[in-house]
Amino acid sequence: MELSKHFRQKLDGRCNPDSVVQGDCYRFTVLTPEMIRMEYDKDGIFEDSPTQIVLNRNFDKPEFSVTDTEGRLEISTSAFHLVYNKKEFTPNNLYIDVKCAYTNYGGRWQFGTTEYGNPPREHNLKGTARTLDRIDGPTELEFGLLDTSGRTFFNDSESLLIDENGWVSPRKKGAVDYYYLGYGRNYFKAIHDFYQLSGPVPMLPKYVLGNWWSRYYKYTEQSYMELLQRFEEMGVPFSVVVMDMDWHIVDVPREYGRGWTGYTWNKDFFPDPERFMTWLHDRGYQITLNIHPADGVMPFEDAYEEMAKELEVNIENKDPVHFDVTSIEFLEAYFKYLHHPNEKIGVDFWWIDWQQGKNSGVEGLDPLWMLNHYHLLDLQRDGKRGVILSRYGGLGSHRYPIGFSGDAVTTWESLKFQPYFTATASNVGYTWWSHDIGGHMGGYKDHELVVRWTQFGVFSPINRLHSNSNPFCGKEPWRYPKQYGDELVSALKLRHKLVPYLYTLNYRCHTELVPVIIPAYYYYPEAEETYVYTNQYFFGSELMVCPVTERTHEETGRATVNVWIPPGLWTDLFTGFVYHGGVCGKRAVLNRTISQEPALGRAGGILPMAVYGEGENGLDNAPDMEVVIFPGDHGSFELFEDEGEGQEFKNGRYAVTKMNLDWSGSHACFTLKAEGDLSLLPKERRWKVIFRGFEEGLKAEANLEFESRYDKETRSLILEFPYMPAGQEIRAEIRGEELVYGNGDLKERAFDLLDSMQIGTNLKKDLYQCFLTGENPASIISSVIAINPGKAIEDALFEILVC
Repeated sequence: MELSKHFRQKLDGRCNPDSVVQGDCYRFTVLTPEMIRMEYDKDGIFEDSPTQIVLNRNFDKPEFSVTDTEGRLEISTSAFHLVYNKKEFTPNNLYIDVKCAYTNYGGRWQFGTTEYGNPPREHNLKGTARTLDRIDGPTELEFGLLDTSGRTFFNDSESLLIDENGWVSPRKKGAVDYYYLGYGRNYFKAIHDFYQLSGPVPMLPKYVLGNWWSRYYKYTEQSYMELLQRFEEMGVPFSVVVMDMDWHIVDVPREYGRGWTGYTWNKDFFPDPERFMTWLHDRGYQITLNIHPADGVMPFEDAYEEMAKELEVNIENKDPVHFDVTSIEFLEAYFKYLHHPNEKIGVDFWWIDWQQGKNSGVEGLDPLWMLNHYHLLDLQRDGKRGVILSRYGGLGSHRYPIGFSGDAVTTWESLKFQPYFTATASNVGYTWWSHDIGGHMGGYKDHELVVRWTQFGVFSPINRLHSNSNPFCGKEPWRYPKQYGDELVSALKLRHKLVPYLYTLNYRCHTELVPVIIPAYYYYPEAEETYVYTNQYFFGSELMVCPVTERTHEETGRATVNVWIPPGLWTDLFTGFVYHGGVCGKRAVLNRTISQEPALGRAGGILPMAVYGEGENGLDNAPDMEVVIFPGDHGSFELFEDEGEGQEFKNGRYAVTKMNLDWSGSHACFTLKAEGDLSLLPKERRWKVIFRGFEEGLKAEANLEFESRYDKETRSLILEFPYMPAGQEIRAEIRGEELVYGNGDLKERAFDLLDSMQIGTNLKKDLYQCFLTGENPASIISSVIAINPGKAIEDALFEILVC
């Protein structure tokens, strides 16, 4: 039996023949100046089929030289020099020197016979892990594709092969197939070329970028509708609703064991599933159902007879239909009878919760990878964009977003690990992690923790709130004291506003082959601080995020974050406070109240956002838009908009709003104009242009009528334009002696800060006197240290002095 046509990708694993250096038992393919494929087979049989990791080897021929003598082969490019004695690959027979000087002793890579290579990868920047299930805090990560020594590798020798019919098979035993990467610290290029080799990240549908509501809970149709209506009344937007376990029958007859796996709707809870899902769609929600496919299909299931007949299972004996993802017949029936009928009545995509390990009936075949691969292709059969929620299945899994990181333990320790974990996954191209925001299980209820976790979720790839069935684990805002509940609502509203920006990052990732979440060392590879402060990361090109993962200090009413401020100016998205990184960057301690998460806009950064109606769940291209502009340099941004679904964007059906900032110290000009298929945009649009971190009293001019005001709290000059045709150009100019906000009078800021602290009034008076009498920041710092008020208080005061 052959697979259905929609499972057959148009793949060609053959390389450029001009890039090959081959002998009887070896073959080298120079893919780029930094990347080479190395094959050894004693029978001289080499593999040209695509594999689980590698789909494309047809790169343009790079410049390289070959020295071939008896018993010795050398290949040299601008980035590496390979030496091989034409024998079996061993550490003594094959080595590569990287042409960059990042270590005194680690620049030579020797072929190794172990998984970790030889020498050990002590400089590796790591990748990701299959799951965070039940892990409270850090866990060991797999090796990644980036290395501070300038070189790394991966082993493709055991990957399954993908044939022209879309099916997979084990490859010849004993064959060696390695890829060496010697990119120095050009991390962006390393990941770009890996995406080209392994296949790009798919373009996700727009709806997955909003907020997700998820909970492992016995919802009924009525209770779920009431829950969502309450969210709507509060103005809280969600774009995806998740139905965990209890959408299907879980209390099964004893003879069938457990009800972990199921495909039959629980009609006691959901009498008419199609009616329920139609109601959801009508209100702007998309739907995913959780499945645990490992136990196959039991006789009590609605689809049992059709599945059993198709697969010739004895129905009279009530034999179960065993899960067997290694069988084409099973795979076809699995989609035809278990998934397509549910998709027809409203399911948009699936949450594949596979927890049964990597073993299967075929050696080397991981059922998780098979499920991810074929589920994604199946959802694309009618022109939809494929999306799943599933676990990480190894290198190459960036092609199967979205990642479900597992059942997070509800503790501060779990939260502290997740920013690093999320950003580091980009080192294997895996940029779409979805966590159990707020924590799934165990731990404790901490009002501040859930707020900080949700704020991190806002600046995460996917913001999916989740918790288990414990009645005390819900994340509904009304279950928290008003101050914290209000902060949760504000965070969820902000995420909804950020979707246009994040959707553009989604498009860039797919087309330009750049991750969405970016470790700071990608932009500043020579700054050693970026390898120390690993919890800060770039949320796309415009924002650097430094999540708060510590409790608030009682004395100051603020939590602290240790960060590295890169060179240049960096402006806080929420306060407009401008940080000066100087020429080389500097270390700093940021202090934030419960309502603030450090998100710093780069100099010249441009951040577009949408303004949706209160409680509006849909994510259509909005008629009301905002754009936040950060001072300090030239900048540009191209906002991408299309239908949010389907494949027509590949045929040019999209619009791009080009934004540009021309900067000088006393003059800035911002322009904005939409181009392309304007029929995809609202006929009229209203823009609010916000110059964040700019000085008060600036002169503003524009090519159109506008209203202006200055918001002192956020240090923002705001220009509001009326509704206008979507293609209308906006040109706004501002002038002044100094455009950048000077962060205010130190004495005034010190008074306000001390006034908010819960410390002794005499101590406040003494500390304030330091600001009144100090001649400069250094003398003020010296005086404060002499008083010795405690580290938390010093951190808060010093931030306003040194940044």
